[in-house]
Amino acid sequence: MTSRAGIGYDSHRFAPGGPMRLGGVDIPSDIVLVGHSDGDAICHAITDAILGAAAAGDIGEMFADTDPANRGRDSIEMLVAARDRVQAMGWRIENVDVTVVAERPKIGPHRGRIRQRLAEALGVSVEAVSVKGKTNEGMGWVGRGEGLACLAVATLVPVTS
Repeated sequence: MTSRAGIGYDSHRFAPGGPMRLGGVDIPSDIVLVGHSDGDAICHAITDAILGAAAAGDIGEMFADTDPANRGRDSIEMLVAARDRVQAMGWRIENVDVTVVAERPKIGPHRGRIRQRLAEALGVSVEAVSVKGKTNEGMGWVGRGEGLACLAVATLVPVTS
């Protein structure tokens, strides 16, 4: 059986406000992620990973930031649309693995809810979704607390009859 892997990346800067949306979950915070949509960097990285694995374009092609219809858009909806696109091409999501690189917020206390929400959107079991948090050890723009970055890997397998 052939499988494919895709890599996704996203980053957003912080701005005052809250709560922060990550992985489809609102996390209590005094900062938000700035973006054309809801700024959910986890969903954006996973969306690009699954689209990349299927060679099916990218998030910017599907949801252009020049389109007013995408202003404030729920990133879980975008993730579901990407899932549907790759399924229509004959692929099924096998698993996703995400790393959030940030000084804050801490991911651990929210990991379970994020995994559950992502699993629902992706149509996979919670066991097929990994979410980790890492700091940048105080280095660079992430280390200075200016924003966060997410990396994601997705594995797709052919849909079997």
